[in-house]
Amino acid sequence: MVADSSRIHTQLLSEALQRDPELDVVSWNADPRGLLAAALAGDVNVLAVSSALDGHPARGLETLRELRAARPGIRAVVLLDSRKPEAILDAFRAGARGVFNRDSSIEMFCKCIRSVHQGQIWADSADVALVIEALASAPRVRLPAADGLNLLSKRECEVVQCLVQGLTNREIAERMGLSPHTVKNYLFRVFDKLGVSNRTELLFMTLSQGGNTEEAAATDPAATAPDGIPSEASLAALLKAAEAGAPHAQLSLSQAYWARRTEPTDLVRAYMWHLVARKRADEAGQFIAKQLTPKEIEEAEQQAQQWISRLKKIFPLPDPA
Repeated sequence: MVADSSRIHTQLLSEALQRDPELDVVSWNADPRGLLAAALAGDVNVLAVSSALDGHPARGLETLRELRAARPGIRAVVLLDSRKPEAILDAFRAGARGVFNRDSSIEMFCKCIRSVHQGQIWADSADVALVIEALASAPRVRLPAADGLNLLSKRECEVVQCLVQGLTNREIAERMGLSPHTVKNYLFRVFDKLGVSNRTELLFMTLSQGGNTEEAAATDPAATAPDGIPSEASLAALLKAAEAGAPHAQLSLSQAYWARRTEPTDLVRAYMWHLVARKRADEAGQFIAKQLTPKEIEEAEQQAQQWISRLKKIFPLPDPA
């Protein structure tokens, strides 16, 4: 079933898809207000829906959420009017199994629909890069649920952690001291246990899930001694999270080494992790800035400067001497 942004676009796209002998396009009156009822009444396997319907920018995504609540098994491809990162992520959060760029060909759209019908995720390289950027800034790997975590071995969890950081199979192999073939076998076992079929599905599965106990332990105030010096357990948890690529843990670890300063290397470690955290923050800032207009960037910089001035008065830096 096709539900594009207007009735005429719906009819034109439906007629184009009907030329593919493998697709059976469900006919309906193309009135966006009756989309939910039409999709529930018809024998629909895949819904191709525009994110904007009937002049409302997010009406398509709202309808998709309602439809999936009534029929969880239906698979949907969202036609995007915007390539902004939030539009892509919102589509997947609404339950889309694929997002399609209107600049692509009708032949590619047919392939997209067939792939989604077969249970695959449809996302181009730019969409996958967006997910990797989002996951690289996440505190830790997000597994689908506690039961899913229990299904994976420690080694498999390490492979997934590397994957969500954006590493290739070869890079994962080098980091873990394994062969690329072994890494591939690990991933196949992870796919099988978690019910996904490829790396992209695993990335999107981890994107919207909650945290874990190790991250909580890294920021638990109880792990800090009464005199303000972090405990060994707190440092160990922070170090593990920092090495896994969590920017907030990297900065917290820098502060923890600065607070301790009982070993000759503490100051060096404090500055080292500060530099790492700053580098990651700069990269994230550059990524965000690409999505903004010059006016929005100027507004953000002004607000940031106001906060920096305020924080300097509240939390002045200690005297280096």
